[in-house]
Amino acid sequence: MLLSQESGFGQAATNSGTVAVDEFNLRYRIEGEGKPALVIGDTKYCPQTYSNTLRKHLKLVFLESRVFAPSPGKLDTSSYSLEKILQDMEVARQQLNLGKIIVIGHSGNSYMALEYAKKYPENVSHVIMIGIAPKLGPAYTPLIERAWEESVDPVRKKIMQENLLNLPDEKIAQLKGDQRFIQWYIRNGPHIWYDPHFDSAPLWEGVAINMDIFNYIWGSVFQDIDISKNLDKLSAPVFLALGRYDNIVAPAYTWDPVRPKFHDLTVRLFEKSGHTPQLEQPDIFDEELLKWLDEKN
Repeated sequence: MLLSQESGFGQAATNSGTVAVDEFNLRYRIEGEGKPALVIGDTKYCPQTYSNTLRKHLKLVFLESRVFAPSPGKLDTSSYSLEKILQDMEVARQQLNLGKIIVIGHSGNSYMALEYAKKYPENVSHVIMIGIAPKLGPAYTPLIERAWEESVDPVRKKIMQENLLNLPDEKIAQLKGDQRFIQWYIRNGPHIWYDPHFDSAPLWEGVAINMDIFNYIWGSVFQDIDISKNLDKLSAPVFLALGRYDNIVAPAYTWDPVRPKFHDLTVRLFEKSGHTPQLEQPDIFDEELLKWLDEKN
């Protein structure tokens, strides 16, 4: 159900509203023209990371998952399982009359995009995963730490040390709710962005996170996920975008054992990007992505 019409991001017209599922009202916003691309995540942070150029080629449908939706109160974990989120994506696709879609996920949302494409292969033409490792489990923590120690220059490490002095873990632990995660993310910029001085605070303005759901999905579901399961049901080609300076997920080489299990996987490593190449190198990201979409049409 379309609830409102708003002025657009840049030059793109924006339609926005909500999709009702169970106890949740999931907000969405539609920006751009072209083939519909469902971007699972949220409707405040995510739209800021994709270019206006991309909006000239794709109809970007930003849909918030239950992680970012207004909280209906305390719920059992069964109310925010990964299966529920995949069902939400399908309800939104149907109610918004999107037809066959490209599905996009950034960071942990990449798993939602991939799993949706496995569950509803007839509804997906392409899968785009950005800034993610094959798993987020503790087994990868030593690999992340080693990459930081061995390949990060002293200047970047010094900036991170200064950030830690200004906002130590003890102070972050005193923060309440989603501010604990958001301030950790902002402080840890040298691990996350190619530009170690980049301040991501403006991207987080107005963003609210249901931390019970976030902690369960990111801290439990994604810790144990096996993305190779049911890959035989995936018919759509997959574009995997990684950043050379992404130090909050495991290094790109951890994909090597999994890559042969995809029937059609294209990997692009962006040399001057961290966790968010679509924002850090938008021109090159757009060029590579649009070329791939054209080739895989």
